[in-house]
Amino acid sequence: MSQFNNARELCWLSTPSPLPQSDDGFLVKAADSSSADDVEADKSKKLLLDTLVLGSLFGLWYLFNIYFNIYNKQVLKVFPNPITVTTVQFAVGSVIVLFMWTLNLHKRPKISASQLLAILPLALVHTLGNLFTNMSLGKVAVSFTHTIKAMEPFFSVVLSAMFLGEMPTPWVVASLLPITGGVALASMTEASFNWAGFWSAMASNVSNQSRNVLSKKFMVKKEESLDNITLFSFITIMSFFLLAPVTLLTEGVRFTPAYLQSAGLNVQQVYVRSLLAAICFHAYQQVSYMILQRVSPVTHSVGNCVKRVVVIVTSVLFFRTPVSPINSIGTGVALAGVFLYSQVKRIKPKKA
Repeated sequence: MSQFNNARELCWLSTPSPLPQSDDGFLVKAADSSSADDVEADKSKKLLLDTLVLGSLFGLWYLFNIYFNIYNKQVLKVFPNPITVTTVQFAVGSVIVLFMWTLNLHKRPKISASQLLAILPLALVHTLGNLFTNMSLGKVAVSFTHTIKAMEPFFSVVLSAMFLGEMPTPWVVASLLPITGGVALASMTEASFNWAGFWSAMASNVSNQSRNVLSKKFMVKKEESLDNITLFSFITIMSFFLLAPVTLLTEGVRFTPAYLQSAGLNVQQVYVRSLLAAICFHAYQQVSYMILQRVSPVTHSVGNCVKRVVVIVTSVLFFRTPVSPINSIGTGVALAGVFLYSQVKRIKPKKA
């Protein structure tokens, strides 16, 4: 009997226990390690997913912008009424905004009268910026319009210094030299050059950068309801109501089937391309704001520079725009200057 008990005790001592003997046991440590691994794996998956989403948004931003410029140029070639075309784009954008609010695809905003008054100057310069861009696109090649629009950093620096007191660093000033020189070189050798298209694009630069300055000056204190997309939505609707009366007074009602037929145009083709251009116009701007919510302004600026390169190259290939070697060099220098500008903006001035 004692032998049996001794054997049983030996068996008990030699068999590992299925349960941890204390809180510091082996099994508990394994569980902690497994939990840490799971957390790291979840973080990696989330990072990968965020990267894929951001990459997809950049792709859509570029794609919508390319198609907007192509369809828009095709419409303006046969229907040279930029005020009407711009109004149609704001009208379609307003319908898209109301559709999103109605179906709760985006949070329904709550906005006060004081906020609407603050937004009004932004809507005005937004309207002018897009109108001048369409006027330029109707007069010169798409590639040339976007080359001139590479001057935006120059006007941003000048207007910020004038109205916000933000003095540029020497590095920023130096980065403006290749931008200005490149645009000047491209303009002198541009086959489609005319002064109306040139000054319209320049006016677009001033308007767009005025919008950015006004955003900082008047919209510094924003309520939670006014996120970037909501702000853009209100600006779109207000731009339509601002421009519609101007359209009636200047160009009249020229977008009717009867008028288009009398001008010898394919009504269906003009309508379809105008609709697609308007949808792409609203989509690329909204996606741009979505990207801005995920990345820093500097990263967004670099992405915008790359987008301009992509639009210029695709438009040259699609429309078979004649480009001389010197013109290409000028455009390349200007775009390189824009990229340099986006990088040196990160350099903070030393405090005295």
